[in-house]
Amino acid sequence: MNYILFDGDVRNALLPFTYTKPVADLRIGILTIREKWEKQLGLTTTTITEEYLEEKFPMVEMDENVLINASFCPTKTLVEKVKNLKENEAIFKGEDVIAFFTTNSQEEVNFGEYTQIEFEEELIQVKNTWDIFSLNDKAIQQDFDVLTEGRKSQPIPKGIQSVNKGNIFIEEGAKLTFATLNASKGPIYIGRDAEVMEGCVVRGPLAMCEHSVLKLSAKIYGATTLGPYCKVGGEVNNAVLMGYSNKGHDGFLGNSVIGEWCNLGADTNNSNLKNNYAEVKLWDYQSGRFAKTGLQFCGLMMGDHSKCGINTMFNTGTVVGVSANIFGSGFPRNFVPSFSWGGSSGFTEYKTNKVFEVADVVMKRRGLTFDEQEQKILEHVFEETAKYRNY
Repeated sequence: MNYILFDGDVRNALLPFTYTKPVADLRIGILTIREKWEKQLGLTTTTITEEYLEEKFPMVEMDENVLINASFCPTKTLVEKVKNLKENEAIFKGEDVIAFFTTNSQEEVNFGEYTQIEFEEELIQVKNTWDIFSLNDKAIQQDFDVLTEGRKSQPIPKGIQSVNKGNIFIEEGAKLTFATLNASKGPIYIGRDAEVMEGCVVRGPLAMCEHSVLKLSAKIYGATTLGPYCKVGGEVNNAVLMGYSNKGHDGFLGNSVIGEWCNLGADTNNSNLKNNYAEVKLWDYQSGRFAKTGLQFCGLMMGDHSKCGINTMFNTGTVVGVSANIFGSGFPRNFVPSFSWGGSSGFTEYKTNKVFEVADVVMKRRGLTFDEQEQKILEHVFEETAKYRNY
């Protein structure tokens, strides 16, 4: 069977992260949503997404296909139901379709003609940007169970203080030195070739993906995820760094989501609670205004390739788009459009030629290439987001 992950209606609610990738490639827990499905299906998947992303994330269609709503994270029970789907059958969760069987000859799908199978069990569904950190504790636990089932952890090194050792899993090549790991509130997963430096104090749930680093004396509260090749220092509480991003120095990051190829300068801090304890509002790309989240704690949402200078201060509920460069004293505004250059004193447009120069240098440091494909994506995002840059 051919499995295809599709963005669905939530795509725009997950901007700015889905400007540069499909919903399936968002990371929550230890794995991306695509990695979760592929791990449990035992097969690779392709994607239905925005046209400008198709070259990097193509869709492969066969005679018979199962389309899966990428906003849903899989469970063993759900995967079995998906594998057993037959022609003209669809799995629903309330009004949301989870998966359905289709053929390449079908020009459109009419679910009124389908046998609708209701899925009763609780599922993790990523419908809003803040779901990524709000549901991260459950996602880490699910991924931890899948990745460690039937496997044995590397031994906890001498000099490591640990609580609830059975809830700690260390992959081959990971290095840990004189740190404290408390897994009493949730699992701690240390990925392949990751490093926990001296003096780090960790309270789970924590997911460290391959080659990620906790720097000297970092203080980490759950539920936090460090994607591949992320470097983190200072104090972090309930944050997700998608991958290849750095918060290498002191400063606080809480209830936040940081995309790929981001860098937070030394002593960058974000507020995650308003002084009046009121509900946090976030910029909503769909309505073009700030909208209620229902949350009391909500920090920073930063899209791919964005950076900020030393001593940057982000207010509660700040949204930063793709490829922004923020610096200077004072609080920048709560919505920083993509390709913005500046800070509290004002912004100008960050020209694409300069953006591409930085992206090329940054990706080369990780042995990757900023190629024409990546450039085309950012060029499209630059044009699509121009309407927000009314400085």
